Amino acid sequence: MNIIKTIIVEDEKPARDLIRTYLEGFPKLELIGEYDNGFDGLKAINELKPDAIFLDVQMPKLNGFELLEVLEHLPEVIFTTAYDQYAIHAFEQNAVDYLLKPFSKERFGEAIGKLESRIESHVESKSTETGIDRIRQHLADRDEKLHRVVIKKSGKIHVISTGDINFLEAQDDYVMIYTDEGKYLKQQTMKYFENYLDPQQFVRVHRSYIANITCIERIEPYEKTNFILILKDGNKVPVSRNGMQVLKENLDF
Repeated sequence: MNIIKTIIVEDEKPARDLIRTYLEGFPKLELIGEYDNGFDGLKAINELKPDAIFLDVQMPKLNGFELLEVLEHLPEVIFTTAYDQYAIHAFEQNAVDYLLKPFSKERFGEAIGKLESRIESHVESKSTETGIDRIRQHLADRDEKLHRVVIKKSGKIHVISTGDINFLEAQDDYVMIYTDEGKYLKQQTMKYFENYLDPQQFVRVHRSYIANITCIERIEPYEKTNFILILKDGNKVPVSRNGMQVLKENLDF
């Protein structure tokens, strides 16, 4: 087996130090970088193209799951975190392993064994699929509601709070997200956003539109049976008959 290049993305220095120390006992693994935040880790992973990463889940600004969502290079993943409520979620997402802090060298060694086996099986089968491919699929099956959306635009990562979204518009296999700061194209479905945005705040008012009801200035008739929303930012959003019924229920009028 060739040398396995690895990167650590972990915001806690003691945890980075521990992983680095443990890695010294595994000559087949080469540490090529360590980073204390998701943004720097994302940039390094895409540039250095490691075979595997040790990734914390809970990090400020960009958490581990959000980092994986916008990666271009797809390494294998070993999650490291102190929050055991993420364990089932991580395993369901086909990570190589999940290390709950504090973890022993023996437990670390088990994770490395799984990593080596997975990489070797990929080489033998000539497969290019990594766990991240499956992780991304499972991210679309999350149980919790969305609180922010991560988007890559012009080489930059934007983390948008859902409260800052004025409305969303379907565009083929993408969704355009409109905010006061600009618009952002996300490769995702309208059904996904309909399912995971807060239904008390966001309403599917049309087959192609979801509106933030806190951004509505007024509702005006449009043609015979349809209506149109006039938003506080001046944008206009069409409303279907079904959408109008849902709006009436949400706005209680």
